[in-house]
Amino acid sequence: MNIIVCFDRLDPAPWVQGLQAALPGAHVASWAPGAPPADHAIVWAPPQAFIDEQAGLKTLFNIGAGVDALLQLRLPPTLKVVRLDDAGMSVQMAEYVCHAVIRHFREFDGYDADVKTGRWSYRKPRNRADFPVGVMGLGVLGERVARALQVFEFPVNGYSRSPKQIDGVRCFAGAEQLGDFLQASRILVNLMPLTPETENILNQASLSKLQAGGYLINVARGRHLVEEDLIALLDSGHLAGAMLDVFRTEPLPAGHPFWQHPKITVTPHTSARTLRDESIAQIAGKILALQRGEPIRGEVDHQRGY
Repeated sequence: MNIIVCFDRLDPAPWVQGLQAALPGAHVASWAPGAPPADHAIVWAPPQAFIDEQAGLKTLFNIGAGVDALLQLRLPPTLKVVRLDDAGMSVQMAEYVCHAVIRHFREFDGYDADVKTGRWSYRKPRNRADFPVGVMGLGVLGERVARALQVFEFPVNGYSRSPKQIDGVRCFAGAEQLGDFLQASRILVNLMPLTPETENILNQASLSKLQAGGYLINVARGRHLVEEDLIALLDSGHLAGAMLDVFRTEPLPAGHPFWQHPKITVTPHTSARTLRDESIAQIAGKILALQRGEPIRGEVDHQRGY
């Protein structure tokens, strides 16, 4: 069994070593043009030349949860594309989102601003019932986030393409219920996969449906958001603020209005990072399962995009 690792701007050596240790019967190597054909590949942003050259691949493992960039390549229709289920990302995402929600709800950003000017301030406590949180996207990460938010007793709504049931979460599904989901939410957390149907889904029309004083947390993809629509809604006062971890162009360019907008908090795509050891163990386990002819989780539907 031959396994090849192809990464863009990421050192493949620790992954090669880790996979070789986890699969001692396999031959694991990093890709260079002209490399021998492989059975399985572990990739991050591979070039089209890699896909074209490795025409005999059976499985393509992506080391991130999102596969939108990968599916923009010309992939053989029979190539099995597999994403990570979790590998330590869901707890990180839950931490990030809970921090963002609590920071806004408790007005810690306002206290920070006051402290910088030497002001000792007081703000009246808010009622959690007035801050329902909508989690848009109920996959592995979204469900973990929804459950984590319940610990802090926020009302939690959930939205997904197909119906789901999560104890304690008011769930909405399908395009026909999206408007009701948005209107029921004051804080919106975007965890949707990026597909042609969801690109630009965070726009003037959708964000305007959030309850007055709404707050946006985008931890999915930058291309979900129409940036100028967000700024207009913040400036009009309909939205109270936003915490953004993903952007259309990364790194976020110098001079971009998000850097200086007083109602926007920016983080550098760090809400949930891939943990190497956990990812290697998961990928190795899936390769062994495939060798035994067993089904695996995380296989991507090329048409749906996730």
